[in-house]
Amino acid sequence: MAAFTIRSALPADGGFLADMVVEAANWRADATRPRPVVLADARHAAYIAGWQRPADRGVVAVDPEGRPVGAAWYRLFAADRPSMGFVAAGVPELIIGVKPLWRAQGLGRALLRALAEDARAGGYARLALSVEHGNFAHDLYRSEGFSVIASAEGRDTMVRLLR
Repeated sequence: MAAFTIRSALPADGGFLADMVVEAANWRADATRPRPVVLADARHAAYIAGWQRPADRGVVAVDPEGRPVGAAWYRLFAADRPSMGFVAAGVPELIIGVKPLWRAQGLGRALLRALAEDARAGGYARLALSVEHGNFAHDLYRSEGFSVIASAEGRDTMVRLLR
C-alpha cells in the first residue's frame, strides 16, 4: 500500500475537489471527458459550487510530499434541487475521486471510512452516493456497507446506515 495521510478538506481545496469530480466522472478509461465539459454539467458542478458551505465536510488524502491525491466529501441537497444520488433532505450525499495512479491501493477505502466517521460524528444517520453501472467502485461501496436502494438511468443510488 502506498503511503498517504488524510486531512480535513479546507475551503482552499475547492479547485482540487473540482479535479476529483472530473476523475469521478471519468472512471471509464475509454470515455474520458475534458474538464470543462464535466464541470459545465450542472449535475457535476453541484458537488463543488460554492465549496465550502456550512454543512459541507470532506477529507483529502495527501502523498508524503503533501500533494493531494484523492478526496471524499459530502453535501446536503434540497428536495427541489436534488443531486444524482439524492435520497432525502438531511441525508448527505458523498462524492469521491482518486487520481488514477493512486487507485487500488486502499486510498478510496480510507477516504470512505474517514468520511463516514465524520458524518456519524456529525449526527447523520445515513450517507448516500450515486454510482454508474459498471463502475469498479461499486464493489468497494458494497464492502463498506452501502446498499442499493434505487436504480435508474444507468446508475444506482446507494445508502449506508451510520448508526
